[in-house]
Amino acid sequence: MHTVVERELELGLVLSPERSVPVPARLTYRTNDPYAVHVTFHVGSDAPVTWTFARELLVEGVFRPCGEGDVRVWPVKVDGRSLVCMALDSPDGEALLEAPATAVSAWLERTLRVVPPGAEQGYLGLDKGLSELFAMASRDEPRPGGESSGWSPDDSPEPGA
Repeated sequence: MHTVVERELELGLVLSPERSVPVPARLTYRTNDPYAVHVTFHVGSDAPVTWTFARELLVEGVFRPCGEGDVRVWPVKVDGRSLVCMALDSPDGEALLEAPATAVSAWLERTLRVVPPGAEQGYLGLDKGLSELFAMASRDEPRPGGESSGWSPDDSPEPGA
């Protein structure tokens, strides 16, 4: 079982320095994908648009400019309001979005309480997956009095062949 931390909020899609339009969005964090955050934008199309990027990038971007390439995040003050800006770049276009810093920070704090920084690996399920692989491999081992169902070292080609 995994935990989901979500927050609906309205972002501003910046069209020019003087103008932005509201965009409903959902921030989602899942413990079964502990390194990532998902931001889903409802932009009036048939299907919402989802961006996925590192939680660490958003955490750092609340305090200082960070990121390069497709996702950049930084804090800014506009008319006395604290905002978090997200610049998103894709082959389909670019977008600059502003989110209320208090809402983003409160949501991030909830995610950090669920999975603290540095504890993400424990939520990946790697140990369980490796155990299952080893269990499958042990079934392929030769059995006393029987044939191996797997590859045998005798099946390897001669050197230089």
